[in-house]
Amino acid sequence: MLPNRMQLNRQTEEQLKKLKAYTGITPNVAARLAFFRSVESNFRYSPERDTKKLDGSLVLDKITWLGDTSQATELVLQMLYADLDSKEMIKAWASHVEDGIAALRNHRSMSAFSTVI
Repeated sequence: MLPNRMQLNRQTEEQLKKLKAYTGITPNVAARLAFFRSVESNFRYSPERDTKKLDGSLVLDKITWLGDTSQATELVLQMLYADLDSKEMIKAWASHVEDGIAALRNHRSMSAFSTVI
C-alpha cells in the first residue's frame, strides 16, 4: 500500500531533527510515535485541504520509517482512508506525523518527553 520510499515536508523534518537533538530519539522513531498520537487524537487527513508538498531531504525506505509498526500503520491508514491511492496515502501518513509531532516537539529532555507518551 505505501511505497518503498517515503518522505515528510521540510518543516516536520526539522521538528523531528530538533527533537532528536534534545532527547536523542531518532526521527524515524519519533515519527512513529507522532503518527499514532495523531490517530488517537482523532485528527483526520483531508486531501481537499492539503496544500503542503513533501519536500523534506530525509527520504527513507518504508521499513526505516515504520519499523515494527509497519503493518499496524498501513492497516490504520487503510481503515481510515480506504479510497486513497498510494500517493495520497503517503500524504495522509505525513499529515498525521506533522499533527502528532506538534505535541511532542517542545520537550527538551527524555524525562519530559516520556511523561507525554
